[in-house]
Amino acid sequence: MEIAENAEDVQTSAQAVAPVPEPVAAPRRRSPAVRRAVVAAVTGCAVLGGVLVLLPDDGPASKPAPLPGPAGRAVIAAAVGAPAALPDLTALIGEREARVRTHPRDGLSWAALGAAYVERGSRTARTDDFPKADRALRSSLTARPKGNVEALDGLAALAAARGDWRGAREYGEAAVKLAPKRWSSYVSLVDGYRGTGDYKAADRTLEKLSGLSSGAGTAVTLRTAAVYGDRGWREDAAAVLVDASARAGTPAERAALLQRGGDLAWDRGEPADALRHQDAALAADPSCHGALAGRARALASLGRTAEAVKAYQLALAKRPEPQYSLELGELFESLGDERAAGAQYAALRARVAAQRAHGVDDALVLGRFEADHGDPEAAVARLRAEWSRAPGIAVADALGWAYHRAGDEDAAHWFLRRATDRQKGGTVRNASYSYHLGAVERELGLYGAARRHLGEALRINPGFSPLYGPEAQEALDALGSPPEGGVPQMWPPKPPVAPASHRVAPKRR
Repeated sequence: MEIAENAEDVQTSAQAVAPVPEPVAAPRRRSPAVRRAVVAAVTGCAVLGGVLVLLPDDGPASKPAPLPGPAGRAVIAAAVGAPAALPDLTALIGEREARVRTHPRDGLSWAALGAAYVERGSRTARTDDFPKADRALRSSLTARPKGNVEALDGLAALAAARGDWRGAREYGEAAVKLAPKRWSSYVSLVDGYRGTGDYKAADRTLEKLSGLSSGAGTAVTLRTAAVYGDRGWREDAAAVLVDASARAGTPAERAALLQRGGDLAWDRGEPADALRHQDAALAADPSCHGALAGRARALASLGRTAEAVKAYQLALAKRPEPQYSLELGELFESLGDERAAGAQYAALRARVAAQRAHGVDDALVLGRFEADHGDPEAAVARLRAEWSRAPGIAVADALGWAYHRAGDEDAAHWFLRRATDRQKGGTVRNASYSYHLGAVERELGLYGAARRHLGEALRINPGFSPLYGPEAQEALDALGSPPEGGVPQMWPPKPPVAPASHRVAPKRR
């Protein structure tokens, strides 16, 4: 298999075999949100891009390069940081499996196989691919114990896919130390820093990644949009996604970008726009299974609940993520169907257990579930442990809400303020975070702040939850309007003036 020597050559080849789609309409506004599955899937393709351009050619040097088959198309997509079509990715896995059976000391092929397992497992929620990836990547290290940056890249991607942000950071730093000019090594490092709450380091790493990644595509674009979202730069995040989707060279690449745009449109409270994006993503690539859940959220926000239920069920059939079970269970609960909700919550527990057996850390989704539908004390314990490992914005919000459910409003307030404090990196405008903070402030008697944050939640995205969106509106209505005339004393009183008989005349010079 003849592979181009650099990303620019491969990108040229990719453009030769894939038509450029028509530009899509720019969404009006964006707000940030990043999902672990998107992070891990695109990390996997970026790592593949760093490995596959180095793979050996089994054929004679004089043999002309054939047109790319399925595995070749996966190589081209990966080398420019774009997601491969799932059938092409599976073909690549089969090819590399055959290669390592006959060449067990081929460290590069082991690394490519491991990275491909990571990407497929992330995009399909087939987490049984993750132990295979781990074995392949460690086999690569055994074959090439020194200077094996390709295996370190793969291990960093695997850690991100499993939600092990500290591992992603450590492996990413080791890879960057070995190859500071290799753009793909910085992808997982951005994820690791964001996951562990080190947003300044994520900013610096993104700057380095952007400077090194000329010709790289979706992997860098999604990291850029995510970091811009952390900074609160919604318009900038929107701009990079729109530009990239207009330039997308393959259906899978375009679908990934459209799906992300749809997620952001829903986050900012524009479900009709979100639905258009997700439908366009599925039209471009029906195997973009994350768009199915995005459709379900948008349909639920639009009040089309029967369609939303079917969309969630299809999403779970294609990609059985525990988060989707939680969302569908809460939708059923909002409709008064406790039995169906309970079935989804039981499925969530089973899926979390299955993923844990494959090394996946689902502490965040399980903590959120326990706080609202299970044992709040257990949620606090689980999320405190997660906070010690990865003190990011999402964990601060989940832990604060768990404390609220457990009855500790002071601890809840501290963590929820942390999640929304601009000085601590909490610039994300998230309706759920604002609702949580407003609800706790109401319990503490901070009625002015509670009005502000509950109102903010409903302004950002009134359909942020079919279960808790109506509760936010009810809480705001119960608070009512502030007293007429505002605060009785806006400014502190002036200090009293001493009587004339007590004044001291200034001394003359």
